[in-house]
Amino acid sequence: MNALKQRLLDIIAQDGPLTIAQYMAFCLHDPAHGYYSTRPAIGADGDFITAPETSQMFGELIGIWCAQSFIDLGSPAACNLIELGPGSGVLMADAWRASKALPGFSAAAQIHFVEPSAPLRAAQADNLARIGAQARWIGQLADAPAGASLIIANEYLDCLPIRQFVRTETDWRERLVGARDGELAFGLAPAPANGAVPDVLHSAPPGATFETRDALPAFVAALAARLQSAPGRALLIDYGTATTTGGDTFQAVRAHRSADPLAEPGEADLTAHVDFDVLAALARAAGLDVAGPISQARFLGALGIETRARALQAAKAAKADVIERQLRRLTAPDQMGGLFQAICFSSPGLPPAPGFTP
Repeated sequence: MNALKQRLLDIIAQDGPLTIAQYMAFCLHDPAHGYYSTRPAIGADGDFITAPETSQMFGELIGIWCAQSFIDLGSPAACNLIELGPGSGVLMADAWRASKALPGFSAAAQIHFVEPSAPLRAAQADNLARIGAQARWIGQLADAPAGASLIIANEYLDCLPIRQFVRTETDWRERLVGARDGELAFGLAPAPANGAVPDVLHSAPPGATFETRDALPAFVAALAARLQSAPGRALLIDYGTATTTGGDTFQAVRAHRSADPLAEPGEADLTAHVDFDVLAALARAAGLDVAGPISQARFLGALGIETRARALQAAKAAKADVIERQLRRLTAPDQMGGLFQAICFSSPGLPPAPGFTP
């Protein structure tokens, strides 16, 4: 039994079951044993691979998006280029390299990373150093300087802790993490929680599941505060649904395979799908302009990924097949192209966001 599991069992024995949100927070961010605190493993040789590690094309197109958005902001003399949860730093490295083609952008932009993980900060610094760039690490979005901002978040929201609710024969109950026979186990809270579930799901059949993220309203409020105080945009890409459908999406990923989320806490990544319908509604209520959600395939296609792939294949003929596989991985409906959604929040009154126009 690993040390974090024993600690969680002790906490449950003393204080009672944990919500799934509490469990995720321990597993991902516990200073001594949390996954991101001690052993994040991103890439082909790690536990999971993200779009930036799949192909340089992804980050390059995000760089093009940033460059055009910089123009849309009026080409300010100073601009915060902020990435939330920047992973290994590969996305920003590729984006920075591509966006430097726009005169004035690299002189105006200052990279800021919101990243609590010490191992990932080291990887990010290394990847930026390879292209002659530097970042400033901040604890939260509010710590970035005031002024114009471009904000990128790729696979960031899926790691925000969720709560789960399950429909019984009579009502909705919250799913909790407790103990059974010396092991962690799922169970249901004794009290109903009907008020936590949207009306559209109240008639769902027994066994239906609904997930919510308590941190989402505060997250959108922080974005809105920045984008309403100065011109800016936020681009969020993650896996999830464009409309609220319900369903159990809580999962652990280890060595590129699904794992039991309770088996070895702290030794696997824990995620859940993002409800983009809820996300968009929060942003509109906060007064932001919202574009999307649209599929990652449609977004990357509008930015010219097909053209970029053909140019790379012409320049690297020996890797043409690899580049074709990368293109499919990023855009095919049965791969990242369909599973991932893109959404953009903008300060009111800006031109249409690149990649989202019809």
